[in-house]
Amino acid sequence: MAQNFQRTLKQNISNNSGSATELRAAADTNDAIIGVRCTNTSGSSVDITVYVRNSSTNYHIIKSAPIPTGGSLELIDGGSKVVLQSGDSVEAYASAASSVDIITSVVDAIST
Repeated sequence: MAQNFQRTLKQNISNNSGSATELRAAADTNDAIIGVRCTNTSGSSVDITVYVRNSSTNYHIIKSAPIPTGGSLELIDGGSKVVLQSGDSVEAYASAASSVDIITSVVDAIST
């Protein structure tokens, strides 16, 4: 059965934990996150936090991880996956505004 691969591009993500940037939401199906690449586009080191939000609870994938100037951080690789169930979302924020771009790769509506 063919799978539906998708990606989400976010530029200059939020630097406010109270209004994090949503990278992906699973609306009515289960999705598999197969890649999250965070890239520092600023002139100084920044920290990145990425988590799965379920209702009002955050489950961290990574918290306050440093990304050096011009560097990137691949959060899910080597065949790893994070499954999102209906109602879950993946969200992120950085320690500085206008400093991080994120590419999220997803398999939409994974088979059950």
